[in-house]
Amino acid sequence: MSEPNQPHARSDHAQSDHEQADHEHNIVSPVIYLVILLSLLVGTALTVWASFIDLGEWHIAQGITLFWNPVVALAIACTKMVLVVLFFMHVKYSTKLTKLTVGSGLFMFLVLVGMTLADYMTRAWGRW
Repeated sequence: MSEPNQPHARSDHAQSDHEQADHEHNIVSPVIYLVILLSLLVGTALTVWASFIDLGEWHIAQGITLFWNPVVALAIACTKMVLVVLFFMHVKYSTKLTKLTVGSGLFMFLVLVGMTLADYMTRAWGRW
């Protein structure tokens, strides 16, 4: 009677090993979380500090001016977003499919922002 159960036990064991390989969890050290937290706090402090300073402007062409304050604020915000997605959402330790999903979501966001800006820049401002 123990013999027919033996192959079944091996099958369950092999299946559980396979499931464990698919669902491995990386244990992240609390030190990493503290470093990320400090990085986010430093980023927030830099954003506040940069908002009180006039970083100037850059005249790209006739009628097109780039102001540096929003550029710096958005660069810091994007850096903080990457830290949150990679570490707090555990994308860094996830499967390739999860990384592909996050990347495609980011790509679609950039496409939509690009289309919005293209519409905004091609308006006939003041000509109607």
